[in-house]
Amino acid sequence: MKARVLNLALQGGGSYGAFTWGVLDRLLEDERVEFDGLSGTSAGAMNAALLACGLTIGGRDGARAALRRFWEGVGAMPPVASFSFLWRFVSPYQLNPLNHNPLRELLTSQIDFERLRNDCRLKLFVAATNVRTGMARVFRTRELSEDVLLASACVPALHHSVSIGGDAYWDGALTANPPIRPLVYECEPRDIVVVLLQPGPRHEVPLTAEAIQSRVGEIGLSAGLFSELEGIALAKREAERDALPVGRLARRLRRVKLHFVSTPEALAQKSMLSRLNTESLFIHMLHDEGRKQAEAWLNEEFGAAPAVSWFAPRFATKAAD
Repeated sequence: MKARVLNLALQGGGSYGAFTWGVLDRLLEDERVEFDGLSGTSAGAMNAALLACGLTIGGRDGARAALRRFWEGVGAMPPVASFSFLWRFVSPYQLNPLNHNPLRELLTSQIDFERLRNDCRLKLFVAATNVRTGMARVFRTRELSEDVLLASACVPALHHSVSIGGDAYWDGALTANPPIRPLVYECEPRDIVVVLLQPGPRHEVPLTAEAIQSRVGEIGLSAGLFSELEGIALAKREAERDALPVGRLARRLRRVKLHFVSTPEALAQKSMLSRLNTESLFIHMLHDEGRKQAEAWLNEEFGAAPAVSWFAPRFATKAAD
């Protein structure tokens, strides 16, 4: 059976990126799927780069090993959640004047950026936010570096902005979490699998100051994604109005099918602070949950039990025959 080629859109969400590690780990095991385009933001960008570099150098096993090494390295880092109360009162330029970021060393030791830029056959799209303009910037495969990945994951309250080409950048999750349009307009495969880490619908209206602040943050980190998906869904509906679509873009939009793999509701309902939890046991629990959700999606796509995502009903689309 010919493998189905997928595009992957990997959302950012701090340590919840280990959930995406689990999803990718399971997909890489399955010879029925291959990959063409990968977009990512923050932890999603790191997962995309690790998969692409590992696949380029060592095939599927190399990609799985690269992802495991990175996330086990994250699990060995000192916890940062215990310092979160300081971020409301102290600038990172005061709290961390030397701009120490343990992720830089981890990335440079795990990813061969020269091989990634020159030899990778996958199309990579990594989002960061331009501090001055407030606009998203999407970096492509040949532009990738440790600075680009660190910019994509640069939490303004925690790290100094990252300078690239004379511009300062913050977390891409502020504007594109993750970018979807490049996968529609620059990649051929019709199937786009979005791996979601941000919380789903909340069942109660927040009333405490902490709960309100947390929910505002959650909404902000998903607003860009919702906007992109609404735009793509609208463009797809318009393209489907014509019995004989004219133009390459219209034909491509008719064929696009969106899929969603999301964290289970028990994890989605946890506070934003849990996304700073880098304890090894938590990281491995997230990995295992990611594998389970990927298994459910594969079962759905290849004929067994259906997968359930809190997000899918709003934006799920069918590809035109």
